[in-house]
Amino acid sequence: VSAHACDKEIRNRDTIASGTENGCKKVNTFIQANNNNNKVVCGRNGGTPQGNNLFMSNQPFPVVTCKLQSGQRHPNCQYRGKKSTRYIVLECDRESPVHYEAK
Repeated sequence: VSAHACDKEIRNRDTIASGTENGCKKVNTFIQANNNNNKVVCGRNGGTPQGNNLFMSNQPFPVVTCKLQSGQRHPNCQYRGKKSTRYIVLECDRESPVHYEAK
């Protein structure tokens, strides 16, 4: 996902924020790595345990953070993306990532 492709990617994934007035999620974060790299974070040498099945990566990852700009109604949510590089925290189950924990 590029910083300019937030709207398209979120629409393609049909991301809906249940419990919100307009169905638009305020923030969506996309890790710019393949699943094998994400799995490394959940392994013995790739991540540091944070408790509650959460692991912080031992190396920074490129991410795109998409923030809601115009919250019309789903699926017409409009986002602005920003690239950054940072350590990520994943919830893991049996050494596989199941959730990205936003910090």
